[in-house]
Parts: sequence; structure tokens; C-alpha cells
Amino acid sequence: MTGGINSFKDKIMFEIYKANDYSNEYRVVYFSELDDHNRDKEIDRAMKGDHYFDGFIFTLKKERAMKQIQNIIDRLNEGESLNSEHLEKQLEEFLAN
Repeated sequence: MTGGINSFKDKIMFEIYKANDYSNEYRVVYFSELDDHNRDKEIDRAMKGDHYFDGFIFTLKKERAMKQIQNIIDRLNEGESLNSEHLEKQLEEFLAN
């Protein structure tokens, strides 16, 4: 199948992780959005962190999805406890999985 909504170009892969550094804060990396300049550094930081949640968001909804993900990151960094079911519910409109 060529094109269509399941095409790799129609999705952005992301991961929410907890940094294993002095900040100990939650962060997000959008793997499909990285360029050659920052790819290795960002992937390395994410791999050193503790995985929290990942998935694919639709490219067509990326602006709204990224705002929602940032809201989740902010809530986690403020100490709120959110499980994966809650995250899936918050992001269900944007997730391409």
C-alpha cells in the first residue's frame, strides 16, 4: 500500500521519558522531527532516560498533538501521577497506533 493514512510520512514517532540527570524532569522527543544536527544527541538523551510513554501522532494533527503532549509533560513535572491509560485517553484523537 502506497500513501494512505498508515504511511510513515503521515506519522511522527515520539517518546515521553524521565531524564536521568540532575533535573530528573519529564521530556519528550519527536524522533521523526530530528535533523542531522541534533539527532544523535537527542536520541542518546532519550535512551539514557526512563521510558514513560511512546507512540505515533498524525502529522496532520501535529500542532495540537504537540500542545497536548507538552501539557502532559508540564503536569508530570508538577508532580501529577498519570498512568498510560490516562495518557492514551488524553491523546486518543492524535495517536496513529
